[in-house]
Amino acid sequence: MIEFSSDYNEGAHPRLIAKLVETNMVQTFGYGSDAYCDEAADIIRNLCGQKDLDVHFIVGGTLTNLISISACLRPHQGVISPTNGHIHVQETGSIEATGHKILTIPSKNGKITAAQIDEYCEEYLNNEGIVHLVQPKLVYITHPTELGTLYTRAEMLAISDVCKKRNLYLYVDGARLGYGLVAEGNDTDLKLITECCDIFYIGGGKQGALFGEAVVIKDKAIASDFRPIMKQRGGLLSKGRLLGIQFSELFKDDLYFEISRHANNMASLIRECLKKMGIEFFVENTTNLLFPILPDEMHDELSKQYSLTYYKRWDKTSSVIRIATSWATLEQNVMKFIRDLEEYACA
Repeated sequence: MIEFSSDYNEGAHPRLIAKLVETNMVQTFGYGSDAYCDEAADIIRNLCGQKDLDVHFIVGGTLTNLISISACLRPHQGVISPTNGHIHVQETGSIEATGHKILTIPSKNGKITAAQIDEYCEEYLNNEGIVHLVQPKLVYITHPTELGTLYTRAEMLAISDVCKKRNLYLYVDGARLGYGLVAEGNDTDLKLITECCDIFYIGGGKQGALFGEAVVIKDKAIASDFRPIMKQRGGLLSKGRLLGIQFSELFKDDLYFEISRHANNMASLIRECLKKMGIEFFVENTTNLLFPILPDEMHDELSKQYSLTYYKRWDKTSSVIRIATSWATLEQNVMKFIRDLEEYACA
């Protein structure tokens, strides 16, 4: 069975494994207070273009979201999210379990707009029963989105502006950030995201690391107690050096961007094949996640050899299927998949 179901099926890039083995017997301080984490944090600060950023490393995405959002909110406050936001549909109510409500806004192609955020806040402020309502304080978006789409530079700046206007924090979930930054048509970069956000994270677990996400904090109020909150929530890894080593290696020689580009290129080959076959897509994007609308018979036939993810029912005879490529996707597997797609089309 060849996996196209997700972008974290493989372990880690061989360079990271080699570095972990090479440094295995080196003795360091624990809990991220080591030279490897310091080095990784400095590399990230340089990429973001600001020297005074707080950088922390956490094992996984759900824990990163839980800790980051907890650090931003007081007990009476909530987080604005797209209806299909990862924290709303994929994290088993972890944010609500901390006592914070998710305030959803309808999304289009995975995205929300500055105007929607502004309208939500206006309605909140004009409500006569405001004291009974959860106060919006944080805006959560993902880049790329859950549908692999991208916020443009203009959209990101507009959302940042309305957050400043409404006294909201802006938090970007970057679980697949590398795939977005190197995508065709993308006009954002780490410096822009740093300019726009109060806090965001750079994904590692889906992009070549064995595990790990790098949280970048610009707002000093959020940063001040972040490490104690990490500890309280179970996110302060005793062998923190394992995270620092991986992120240092990922960002050397542009490896992070090189392997992200590979994933997008593999997805592009599949995308072009499907389009030539006349297959329509639930959403158009240029990243590593594809959402073709496949006839059920075709999906059933492909599933005999390939692991694909069912996304949603489209009509009586077809469904939206998610196909994911990754930093480790083999071109030979992609070409086999394409040959099988073409054979099916000709049958």
